Amino acid sequence: MAKPKKTPRPKAQTPKGFRDYFGAEVSQRAEMLQKIAGVYHRYGFDALESSGVETVEALGKFLPDVDRPNEGVFAWQEDADADKPGDWLALRYDLTAPLARVYAQHQNDLPKPYRRYAMGPVWRNEKPGPGRFRQFYQCDADTVGASSVAADAEICAMLCDCLEAVGIERGDYVVRLNNRKVLNGIMEVAGLLDPTTPEKFAHERGIVLRAIDKIDRLGPSGVSQLLEDGRTDESGDFTAGAGLSREQANKVMSFIAATTNVLNDMQEDHPQEDQWPDFLRLATEHPEEFKTRMLDYLEGIVAGSKLGVEGVGELRQIANLLQAQDYGPDRIRIDPSVVRGLGYYTGPVYEAELTFEIQDEKGRTRNFGSVAGGGRYDDLVKRFTGQEVPATGVSIGVDRLLAALHAKGRLDTTDVGPVVVTVMDRDRMADYQAMVAELRQAGIRAEVYLGNPKNFGNQLKYADTRNSPVAVIEGGDEHEKGVVQIKDLILGAEIAKSATLEEWKDRPSQFEVPRADLVAKVREILAQHGLEK
Repeated sequence: MAKPKKTPRPKAQTPKGFRDYFGAEVSQRAEMLQKIAGVYHRYGFDALESSGVETVEALGKFLPDVDRPNEGVFAWQEDADADKPGDWLALRYDLTAPLARVYAQHQNDLPKPYRRYAMGPVWRNEKPGPGRFRQFYQCDADTVGASSVAADAEICAMLCDCLEAVGIERGDYVVRLNNRKVLNGIMEVAGLLDPTTPEKFAHERGIVLRAIDKIDRLGPSGVSQLLEDGRTDESGDFTAGAGLSREQANKVMSFIAATTNVLNDMQEDHPQEDQWPDFLRLATEHPEEFKTRMLDYLEGIVAGSKLGVEGVGELRQIANLLQAQDYGPDRIRIDPSVVRGLGYYTGPVYEAELTFEIQDEKGRTRNFGSVAGGGRYDDLVKRFTGQEVPATGVSIGVDRLLAALHAKGRLDTTDVGPVVVTVMDRDRMADYQAMVAELRQAGIRAEVYLGNPKNFGNQLKYADTRNSPVAVIEGGDEHEKGVVQIKDLILGAEIAKSATLEEWKDRPSQFEVPRADLVAKVREILAQHGLEK
């Protein structure tokens, strides 16, 4: 008789494209979210926590097709094998589509405009890669029901405040601002958009948009090739272009090169020693001139397009509103190269870019790049209501922002552990628990060692593993005398590294204090190391 096959043990590994978060990472994220939420709250936004699961119908543009029902999202069908299968459901792809559904569902009970912020994980069924996961955190703020571009200006200002609140200094970031109406205007002038039949030339426009979005990586020459016949990269791979004529391509390139052209004009009137115009210096020293020149330049190249001129007018309003609040070009600047990939943007778009340099995984120096983005999407709620509802909002990539703070050395990678009360006599566990209770009631993080107390050395090793700042020791002798030993583990580690015997004697790291002074002495040691809150 054959032996029954053993059930194989499951592999202890995270699914591909996912990861686990421990200790300091979780604490740092929570602290960052709290700081961002504080800014959102200060601006008058209310918190919203919507379902992590939506019907795929509600997600709209990610509706699964027959052959690939999971394309883009993690989706499943309720009662798929039943005679009457249920709805397709999916983990939320972002926090914006759920907001549209919430607003449409509860609009009679919500204030108008409705200002909400939301934080939480989102899931994307996409190919993972280095630093690219299928689950990640987003931190959004949106205003629904406000058609005024004052709402867009407010979002840009709030984004600056959020970055500075978490530790990104001025000069290390810039919020780049554009308008899809201006972009559509240049498409119309270049003969790529007919307002009466917007679906015409849609394929070519898609190639143009993707090309513009690659300007930082490919430069003007590479983008120009993609606008025309196509481009062959260093590996020999060919990417087909949009097939534009040279005249059409030049019109698009005049739009992309707006910042460079404006700076060159300003350089003539304000000579600098540097060969290349120093944007921050020129724009900061002459903010009104820069704003006026940029807007006049854009207005000139979209002349003939009603939509394009309207978009420039909106940018002018936003720039004036921001300048009135002292958010100048050093923090927020108009940049026509900002495209934003999502198709539902209908007006102003913005992107926060960190401008400091880092070393990538291949050792190359590059700017850190984008950590947040958003824009106006006046058609999203319309899917549910049949009526246009204006909306604008921003999404901050929390994991990207945390990585940026790590790159700048603004975050401590270690998480300070709890005070550990050691166990010298297991029959006196109640006494040790009483000590821990006193420490906790005083607001000090603390725990009793709950492993096998037989080997005292293992208890101190445990405290080291937990990165504990202090260990509390009370054996039988100490208990009879009414004292406790308090060991400063941080100072002890410092002394052990380099101190001589004489220095060790002069700087004791263990103190005997009356049992009644336990909390006071622990608090004193924590304060000496900057850990007392």
